[in-house]
Amino acid sequence: MKRVVVGLSGGVDSSVAAYLLQQQGYEVIGLFMKNWHDDSVTISNECPWLEDSNDALLVAEKLGIPFQTVDLSEEYKEKIVDYMFNEYEKGRTPNPDVLCNREIKFDVFMKIALSLGADYVATGHYCQKSEIEVDGETVYQLIAGNDINKDQSYFLCQLSQEQLAKALFPIGALTKPEVREIAAEMELVTAEKKDSQGLCFIGKVRLPEFLQQKLQPKEGKIVQVDKNDPIYSAEDTSGLSLEEQLKAESDKLHYVPTMGKVVGKHQGAHYFTNGQRKGLNVGGTTDPLFVIATDVDTNTIYTGLSSNHPGLFKKALFVGNSEVHWVRTDLALKSGESMEVMARIRYRQPLQKATLYQFENGMYVHFDEPQSAITEGQFVAWYLENELVGSGVIS
Repeated sequence: MKRVVVGLSGGVDSSVAAYLLQQQGYEVIGLFMKNWHDDSVTISNECPWLEDSNDALLVAEKLGIPFQTVDLSEEYKEKIVDYMFNEYEKGRTPNPDVLCNREIKFDVFMKIALSLGADYVATGHYCQKSEIEVDGETVYQLIAGNDINKDQSYFLCQLSQEQLAKALFPIGALTKPEVREIAAEMELVTAEKKDSQGLCFIGKVRLPEFLQQKLQPKEGKIVQVDKNDPIYSAEDTSGLSLEEQLKAESDKLHYVPTMGKVVGKHQGAHYFTNGQRKGLNVGGTTDPLFVIATDVDTNTIYTGLSSNHPGLFKKALFVGNSEVHWVRTDLALKSGESMEVMARIRYRQPLQKATLYQFENGMYVHFDEPQSAITEGQFVAWYLENELVGSGVIS
C-alpha cells in the first residue's frame, strides 16, 4: 500500500484531496505546516493558523487518518520572508506563493514527508499531472486544472521533474463546486469555509502593512507623465538584429522626475508595483492614475492617466539565464532557438500568444499583443496547450 502525506491546510481543497486519496486506497497521513510565528510582524490579534490547524485536525479525525503539525517557520523566514524583503528593497515585486511551493511545500515539507516513509506528497492544488515517455525516460507533465476559474498550475511553475515525480494533485480534475459538494456529503468541517486570501503565511495581514514593519517609510514624489511624452515615440529599429530589437522592446524606460508634474506624495517607492491603482491617494484627476514605474534609488513613483496609458504596455520581457526554469527539461531551448507558446505574466491572466527566443545570456518572451504592467520579480509561465512547460523571473 502506497503512503501519501497530504499537506492539510485547514481549507476545503486539501480536506477533499485527503478523502479522495483514501478512497483510492492510499495510506494517508495529514500534516499541517506552521509557517509563521514571529509576533514582531503580525498585526492582527486573530491567529488564523491556530484556527486552520484545528480545522485540519478535525478533518483528519473525521477521516480517521494520523495527523501532526510541523513547524517550518524557521525555514519559511529564511527562504521566503527574507527573500521578499530583499526583492522589495530592490524595487522588484516577488511572488511568495510560487516560491512557497518550490522552497517549502515541495522541498522542506516533501523531505519531511519522505522521511516518514511516504511515497508521495499531495496538495489541494487545482492542477493535474501526467507522464509520458521520452527516449525511454519517464517525463512528468504539469497540466492545468480542469476548472478554468481555479487553475493553479501557475503557482507550481517552478517545480522540477524530481518534485513532480513525488507529487499528487487529487482534485485537479474537479471544479470548485464539485469539491465543496464532496466535502458537504462527507460532513467535513471545512465544506463551507471561505477560500483563504492573501499570502500563504501571514493569514489576514495585508502586504503593505506587513512590509512597513521592515522597510522604513520614506516620503517621495508621485510624478504624472503625459501619454504624449517623447519617451513613448517609437524608436527606429530598422538596422537592429533580432536580439537588439527584442532588447529595445523589453528594456525599462528611463524616467526622470522633470518629465512630468508632481501630483502628490507617497511613503516609499518600494511599497508600490507596476499597474497599481489603489493607495496613491491623488484626487482631482479625470481618470484613475496607474503606477507605470517605480524608482527606488530616487524614491519616485511615475504614474499615468487611465488603464490604456502607453507607459503601462510592453510587448517583450527578458529572463536572465539563471532564472529560466524548464519543468520539461527535454524541451529546453538552446541559444538561437525559438518556440511558439501561450504565456501568462500573473495568476489568472488569460493565456497570451507569445514566442520564446533563447540567446546566450537569457531568454526573451515576445508577445503578439502588448501586455499591461509587466513587473520585475514576478513569474512568467509558458504553456504548450494546457501543459505548463517552463517559467522564469521577469528581470
